[in-house]
Amino acid sequence: MSRILAIDFGRKRTGIAVTDTLQIIANGLTTVATCELMKFILEYTSKEQVEKIIVGHPKTMNNEDSDNMKSIIPFVNQLKKKLPNIPVEYFDERFTSVLAHKAMIDGGLKKKSRQNKALVDEISATIILQSYLESMKY
Repeated sequence: MSRILAIDFGRKRTGIAVTDTLQIIANGLTTVATCELMKFILEYTSKEQVEKIIVGHPKTMNNEDSDNMKSIIPFVNQLKKKLPNIPVEYFDERFTSVLAHKAMIDGGLKKKSRQNKALVDEISATIILQSYLESMKY
């Protein structure tokens, strides 16, 4: 089987998570500078078999797109052109940053580590992907 890749897109940094080949568990992969994101994904998909890409869909509490969608839509359109054989789907990412911070606290990370925004982005991408996997079960 192949992997599913998840992206927590940010203006400066983007968290990336990936499943195992059986698509059971989501694992944080890395955080990359957003300006390097396309290059990273193209390199990764040339080395690993990726079945699908999930992109966090930032929404407001009243279910409308947040301002960050203005940056995400052009990126996703470019991604679909460069990787036409890999489907790209959006998945609601509300509360992932809050859940990432909670996971860091529950995991016993010190305050200094919890301030590492790159780590928060990577954990957020992992939460998006794990939530997507759980939603596919039902």
